[in-house]
Amino acid sequence: MLQSLTLLEAAAGGRGRQAGPRRMLCMMLGLLALAAGAAVAGWLAVVTPVMSFALSAAAVLAALIPTALLWRAIGEAQQTQPTRDPASPDPAGPPSAGENAAQPNASQPRHNLHGLFEDGPISIAIVGEDGALADCNRAFRLLLFDDDRGAVQGTDAAALFALPDDQPFTLALHEPAPSSLEVVFGPDQTESGTVFLGPMEGGYRVLHVIETTRQKKLEVQFAQSQKMLAVGKLAGGIAHDFNNLLTAMTGFCDLLLLRHQPGDPSFADIMQIKHNANRAANLVRQLLAFSRQQTLQPRVMTLADMIADLSSLLRRLIGAGIELRVEHGADVCPVRVDRVQLEQVLINLAVNARDAMQGAGTLTIRTRDVQPSQVNAPPRQPPLPVGRWVLIQVHDSGPGIPPQILERIFEPFFTTKPVGEGTGLGLSTVFGIIKQTDGYLYAENAADGGALFSIYLPAFTEKVAESQSPAPSRADLTGEGSILLVEDEDPVRMFGARALRSKGYRVTEARTGQAALALLDQEEEAFDLLITDVVMPEMDGPALIEHVRATKPNMRVICISGYAESTFRDKLVEFDNLHFLAKPFTLQQLAGTVKEVMAG
Repeated sequence: MLQSLTLLEAAAGGRGRQAGPRRMLCMMLGLLALAAGAAVAGWLAVVTPVMSFALSAAAVLAALIPTALLWRAIGEAQQTQPTRDPASPDPAGPPSAGENAAQPNASQPRHNLHGLFEDGPISIAIVGEDGALADCNRAFRLLLFDDDRGAVQGTDAAALFALPDDQPFTLALHEPAPSSLEVVFGPDQTESGTVFLGPMEGGYRVLHVIETTRQKKLEVQFAQSQKMLAVGKLAGGIAHDFNNLLTAMTGFCDLLLLRHQPGDPSFADIMQIKHNANRAANLVRQLLAFSRQQTLQPRVMTLADMIADLSSLLRRLIGAGIELRVEHGADVCPVRVDRVQLEQVLINLAVNARDAMQGAGTLTIRTRDVQPSQVNAPPRQPPLPVGRWVLIQVHDSGPGIPPQILERIFEPFFTTKPVGEGTGLGLSTVFGIIKQTDGYLYAENAADGGALFSIYLPAFTEKVAESQSPAPSRADLTGEGSILLVEDEDPVRMFGARALRSKGYRVTEARTGQAALALLDQEEEAFDLLITDVVMPEMDGPALIEHVRATKPNMRVICISGYAESTFRDKLVEFDNLHFLAKPFTLQQLAGTVKEVMAG
C-alpha cells in the first residue's frame, strides 16, 4: 500500500518524509473534499435523476479538484523539507508494505496519509503503464475483489470494467487527459459505476470509482413512474371521449328496445349492438381503473362474506384441477371498498394464477388483520404507512414470477401471454383499483414457492351506519317535474331528453352553461332539477352550479361525467345536495337516479 504513497510523492518531486502540519492539513482536506464531492453527486442523482449532465460535471469536479489539492499539498511539503545531500544515507529507509505499514509511526506523516488513502470512502486504484493494478485502497477491494488483497496485484484493469457500448476499456486507460466513463462491472456485468481517470508521472494513472448501481435503478424507476403517469393521463382522456360515445350507443339501444320487444326481427340485432357496447364500456373501465380515475361506490363490508359469495365463481374460473382454499383470520375488521371492483381484483388475480399453474395446483386466499408492527413491505417496494390494515393474500403454487418480469408486472399492456390472448391490462387494472381505494399492492415470490400478491386495505373501525345498506330497486321509473338538461355532446343530450320525456318529465335542453343561465333568468318555468355535464367549453359544470346556487340555493343537481367524481369533487365541497351519475349510463340508470333525487 505504501507503493501508492511513493507514487503520489514522486508525482510532486520527492518523498517529503519531513512534511509539517500544513502538509497534512492540506492532504486531509483534499481527500475529505473528494469524499464530500462524490457524496453530493450521489445525493443529487437520487433526488433528481434527470439531471444527468449536471451530475456528470459535478462528479468530474469532485474527483479532479481534490486530487489537484492533494498534488499541491505534496509539492508544498516537499519544498518545506530541509535539503539533504543526495549521497547521504536515508534515515528513514525505503518504504515497506510490511512492518511499517502494519505499525504506522505518528512521527512519519506518510503513514497518516496512507491511512487516509486506505480507509477513504471512495474507491481509488493506481494503474501502471502496462495497464495492471499497482495498488488500491480498501473501498476498491471491497467493490471488486471482496477485500481480497492477494487478487489485486497484477490484475489487468481493463478486465475489471466494460463500457456499455462494448468499446474496450484499454483505450481509455491510455488517454493523456483526465476523463470520466460510465462502466459496468461485476460477475454478470450487473453493477454500474463512473470511473474518473487522471494521469500521473511515470506513466501511471489514478482511478476513482463511484458505484452508481442504486442511482441507475432509481433513474429507471423514476422514468417508469413518469411513463405510467403519462399513460394514465392519456387513458383517462381517451376514456372520457369513449364514455360519451358509449352513452349514446347504449342509450339509443334502450330507446329502440322500448319499441322492439322479444320476438321482433330487430330485437336480436339491437341486443347484439348493446352487448358489444357494454364490452367496450368494460374496457374503458379498465383504462380508468389503471389511471385511477374511475368512479367508485364504496360500501362497508366484511371480506369473509364477500369472498364466500365469490368462491363459487372463482372455482368455475380456475377449473376442477386447481384447489381453492380460503383462510380467514379471527375477527377481521370490515373494509370500505367498492365491492364490484374488489371482486374484479380477486378474479383477475385468480385467472393469472390459473394460467401460471397450467390447470393443476392450489390457490389460497387468506385474510387477517395486520398490526402496525407486522407491516413489512418487500424489498424495493414503497413502505406501508403505519396504521391498522386488513391484509388479503392471493398465493398460488405455480413456478413464481421471474425477476425481470416482477419489475414490470404492473405496467399497462405488458403481458407474457401470446399475441391475442391477453390485453396486458389485468394487473395494471388491479393496481389502479387498489391504489384508488387508498390501499397497497405488493407482488413477490413466496418463500415456499409460487407467486404471492398481498393487498393491504385500510381497516374501517367506525360504526357502520344503517344507510350503508343498498336501497331497494324501483320497478316504476316514471315521474313528473321540470328538468333542465345541460350537455355539450348532442347525442348524449338527445338521448337523455328523450329518455326522461318517455318517463313523464318535462325536459328543457341547453348546449352550454351560458345558455342554461339564460333559461334560468327567463323565469318562465321553475325547474325542479338541474342535470349538467361536468366538462364543457366556456363554462364547466362546477362554475354553472356555483351561479345557479347563488340565486337558487335549494336547486337539486345531478352531475354527469365520463371522468371520475373525485377529479372535480373538491371544486364542489361547499355545495350540498349534489348527486353524481357516471357515464356511460343506461336509460334505467338515468331514470332511476332522477326519480331517487326528485323523491329525496
